[in-house]
Amino acid sequence: MPAHSSRHADLVLDAVRSPSSAAVSPLAASWCRSAIHHKLDPEAGTRERIGAVALTERRTLHQPLLAVAAPVLDEMFRAVGRSGCGVVLSDAEGVILETRSAPGDAEAFGRTGLVEGARWGEAEEGTNGIGTCLFEDKPVIIQRDQHFASRNIGISCMDAPVHDPEGRLVAALDVSSCRADHGPAMAEMIASLVRDAARRIERDYFCRHFADRRILFLADDAASGTALLSVDRDDLVVGASRAARLRLGLGAGPRLDPRPLESLLGEGAAPSFDDADRTVLRQALACAGGNASAAARLLGIGRATFYRRLARARFQD
Repeated sequence: MPAHSSRHADLVLDAVRSPSSAAVSPLAASWCRSAIHHKLDPEAGTRERIGAVALTERRTLHQPLLAVAAPVLDEMFRAVGRSGCGVVLSDAEGVILETRSAPGDAEAFGRTGLVEGARWGEAEEGTNGIGTCLFEDKPVIIQRDQHFASRNIGISCMDAPVHDPEGRLVAALDVSSCRADHGPAMAEMIASLVRDAARRIERDYFCRHFADRRILFLADDAASGTALLSVDRDDLVVGASRAARLRLGLGAGPRLDPRPLESLLGEGAAPSFDDADRTVLRQALACAGGNASAAARLLGIGRATFYRRLARARFQD
């Protein structure tokens, strides 16, 4: 083993043996997880990769995600590919599903194991961009000698988590570089692009999943992403993005119990038949250009009945 790799392993193991390092450094805490919880050796040379059939099955399972992620990966690669970076998307277990790299850099990424089907979970590779991002469910930058395994100290990784329309962690978006001249300033700049791209994938995935519903925008937060709600024709909220769930105190899960939009947002009084009537009547009038007779015909009722219901609903223009 090269001397620099041996020195790196010694540095990692010294941090793991220190009784206080995990408490004061998130990086050291990840190194400790890698050695103690995952029982990994920083000097081990093995890599794990799933077979072609298993990879096809995973890609099929994540087809809706990959469909919305592909154009974002392409755009990311156009932005960073010429600087020697590769773009990677893994699933929630750290298995790489898609990659983008320039022909001249493909060999280097192949040597480092950043290829489709490779396992980059923290349990397999120790501290690394993909695995640590997934374990901590937050954006990370893992530069060369911050990796746990000595075999990975030739790469720098910038990662952000991706969540599905139910707010569950589903993927990690990664940009990695094998070039030694990519320092902290470059890493911070690329990391910002990665976070923005991950939020775009989440937003597009949510909109695709709820394509038959009305989508409401609540807020855009740099940390949590875009807060979106999916609302059905009865103004019941039937879906919420992770950012919206965090904002409104909703949990992540496969199913969100329908809730009235106004009550979820803390607005308005309890629903009433008058409210429903007023909404229908106003919509009919709008469709009829303000003509009450035409609005009544649209609703299939007489003009007198229309005016009576207007009065009962305390209609106001």
